[in-house]
Amino acid sequence: MTYQPVMDAATLRQYVAEVFPQAGSRWSVSALGPGTVSVTMAVSDRSLRPGGTISGPTMFFLADVTAYVLILAHIGKVELAVTTSLNINFLSRPPLGDLIAHGRLIKLGKRLAVCEIHLHGQADDTMVAQATATYSLPPGDRAAGQ
Repeated sequence: MTYQPVMDAATLRQYVAEVFPQAGSRWSVSALGPGTVSVTMAVSDRSLRPGGTISGPTMFFLADVTAYVLILAHIGKVELAVTTSLNINFLSRPPLGDLIAHGRLIKLGKRLAVCEIHLHGQADDTMVAQATATYSLPPGDRAAGQ
């Protein structure tokens, strides 16, 4: 099944800033398409762990934000979509610099959404982490009609 977005990147960013300001401003939607999203996150010194590499919590945050915006982009303004599980595999040391996450919807149901996220360094196409996220969706009408 092909899932179509119901919000554009600008509307999505504005909505997330309104309902979840804690997500901050370090990330931006760089591409949005049917069942997919790409999110770029600026990495700063605060994102590094001892040894000078990007920390696991930073990559986990990017995977979760990517899942959140991917799902909202396809169901509309549903404030209470929440993470029920997120499993992440750290595959290789990320290069220093911004990170890019590519998210893909696997299933978008009435109560659950499942997606997969691949994280890469901006300057290198090597996958540095892979995550699978499941979100619980509140009951009720949604823009996607699910």
